[in-house]
Amino acid sequence: MKISRMTLLLAGVAGLLATLPASAQTKWNLPAAYAADNFHSENLMAFAKDVAEATGGKLQITVHAGASLFKAPEIKRAVQTGQAQVGEVLISLHENEDPVFGIDVVPFLATSFADARKLWLASKPATEKKLAGQGLMVLFSVAWPPQGIFSKSEINSTADMKGLKWRAYNAGTSRIAEIVGAQPVTIQAAELPQALATGVVNAFMTSSATGYDTKVWESLSYYYDTQAWLPKNITFVNKAAFDALDKPVQDAVLKAAAAAEERGWKMSQDKTAFYMSEMKARGMKVQPPSDKLKDDLKKVGDQLTADWLKRAGADGQAVIDAYKKM
Repeated sequence: MKISRMTLLLAGVAGLLATLPASAQTKWNLPAAYAADNFHSENLMAFAKDVAEATGGKLQITVHAGASLFKAPEIKRAVQTGQAQVGEVLISLHENEDPVFGIDVVPFLATSFADARKLWLASKPATEKKLAGQGLMVLFSVAWPPQGIFSKSEINSTADMKGLKWRAYNAGTSRIAEIVGAQPVTIQAAELPQALATGVVNAFMTSSATGYDTKVWESLSYYYDTQAWLPKNITFVNKAAFDALDKPVQDAVLKAAAAAEERGWKMSQDKTAFYMSEMKARGMKVQPPSDKLKDDLKKVGDQLTADWLKRAGADGQAVIDAYKKM
């Protein structure tokens, strides 16, 4: 069979194109630990949508919510090693790596959204430097609502916490259990509903958002609005993956990230009142801590602050000093 020169030419071009990188569209995976209808996940999906629209589809980011791709403690490592290109984590999960990752869970250091934002700005340079050394680049950070205590039984002082099966999710919450004589049980958010249903835990400190997401009223009765701290989720990208993008696409990612940070903080603040009212509507006793419990927790907070500063040293003190000057 005679093959025309044009056919050969077209075949050669097709073969050449097959060997070139598929630069027309880049696909990234973004693992996240929280439910798809959690405001953090909704913010991530809005971020991905903004990136896709701004880049004309050149960069597509798929959000994998609910720890469906990697479990919460695995996400950071997955992004470092390139198993995923971008990810969101509760940064205090990694406090054992460096104390700066746990500054936002030092009890009663920052107890409002305004103060939590100042603390993030004060600690951001140190956080970015640490993550950069691990091949990661910070895109944005969003705070959770203030942390309170959920319990099956009434708590009027820390003496009432002795012996409770206390859900811990980072070094700080484990340390609180140790100080008050509770039994720390490490449970991540995605595993919490089952742990509650089976009685593995009967008390914990977390945000009203997590309480709402896990339908905590089905197992527990009390919520004490202690406003102990506002932990943060940080979304970061594998630096090599980011550097591989064209400059206009990089700029679009950074612009979308800045918008996601502003939107996320507003969502967190707006949703706090909603979560509290929903828990009340479902029969939970939502109330402020008693004066005795507040005083007891302040002493716990003072001890944990001293512990944190001892671990963090001069660098940690510098961050605290910068925060207090804001």
